[in-house]
Amino acid sequence: MRDRVLLVDDDASFLKLLSIRLEAEGYEVFTAESADRAMQELRNSPIGVVVTDLRMEGASGLDLFEQTRHYYPGLPVIIMSAQGTIPEAVTATQRGVFEFLTKPVDKGQLLVSIRAALHQSGGAKAEVVDGWREHIVTRSPVMERILNQVKQVAGSDVNILVTGASGSGKELLARAIHEADEQRQGPMVAVNCGALPEQLLESELFGHVKGAFTGAVSEHPGLFRAANGGTLLLDEIGDIPLALQVKLLRALQERRIRPVGSTVSEPVDVRIIAATNRDLEKDMREGLFREDLFYRLNVVNFHLPSLAERAEDIPLLAHRFLRDTGAYQMGNVTSFAPSAMEVMIHAPWPGNVRQLQNVVQRTAALSTSPVITEALVREALTVADHYLPSLSQARQQFEHDYLVKVLRLTSGSVADAAVLAQRNRTDFYKLLKRHKINPDRFKA
Repeated sequence: MRDRVLLVDDDASFLKLLSIRLEAEGYEVFTAESADRAMQELRNSPIGVVVTDLRMEGASGLDLFEQTRHYYPGLPVIIMSAQGTIPEAVTATQRGVFEFLTKPVDKGQLLVSIRAALHQSGGAKAEVVDGWREHIVTRSPVMERILNQVKQVAGSDVNILVTGASGSGKELLARAIHEADEQRQGPMVAVNCGALPEQLLESELFGHVKGAFTGAVSEHPGLFRAANGGTLLLDEIGDIPLALQVKLLRALQERRIRPVGSTVSEPVDVRIIAATNRDLEKDMREGLFREDLFYRLNVVNFHLPSLAERAEDIPLLAHRFLRDTGAYQMGNVTSFAPSAMEVMIHAPWPGNVRQLQNVVQRTAALSTSPVITEALVREALTVADHYLPSLSQARQQFEHDYLVKVLRLTSGSVADAAVLAQRNRTDFYKLLKRHKINPDRFKA
């Protein structure tokens, strides 16, 4: 598909001349003689960049830019003007116009500007709006190939392993797999296998009967049963203890589970999706992960690329994240400066999509102008690159998550939770107070 350019000018002869020049360069050109007609073209065709005159009969080029920014965030607009002044150019670029060119426009300069704008926007490919993949924003050929394969296997019962670096979107892909399966009507349930100690993880997965262990004051169904008829996502599967790997393997082989403390196994109908950022084949060689479980899980493997490997998605993702911020919704921030977007496109992004979202949220919150500047993006990237939680912060986060899990298991009973955590009740209350956790919200 050729990149599409929309030319807007009330001078018909100029439109025809510029169209011929751009078509000779391989672009698919659409034309409009007014801002109103340009908006109609935008509604009918996916456009990669808008090139418009500043002064026209009716709405101006800046008026068209404002409408474009509102209805098509991230679509770059280049403004041309024969009577342009330096203040007008400064105002236009401050408001987020990609570039301001003076007529008569130099052909070489215009082509450079158009190529740069298309690089920022990702081209003229239309966004896919299929419901099952609506949360995955992409123009990347690699991601599109993965999503096509997802659609192929979604209706089957095969186990799926999703691999990729932390923050690359493994849970979102698992959600897409679940949503693409029209036959399964059950829910998708997720568990982080690395966030719980072995005893609690076994109970979370398979459930337990009343009295199965100290603190088990009531029956707990477990996540396999909660996901019956749907999908169970085993996130961070590489962190599951070896002893529990044996029990998980048996459950996958037999499609039956036995709750902790029970002598009766029960059938379950669950699609299993496992996800990890670890090298499981390396773990197998080192005896940390069972080979038979690996091959049971790895029937189909989807490996997600890093954000740096799908740089064409950065403008799409950045604008999507920006629209979700309070600063954007209140009208305080509207877009990124072209130079700011260029910095983001070429950044290494070790934290992947999650880091990009963090940078967008930070810059939107700190921006003092409607257009987020290059300097603000560079500062946010520096902060993100050097951020590492302290051991104390990491311990506090784990402690908070542990307390929540224990309270869930005991339906909010502090006394039973304290026994399960092997702490006296007074100390346990102090821990809850420190983490500002109200046990009442866990009561049945």
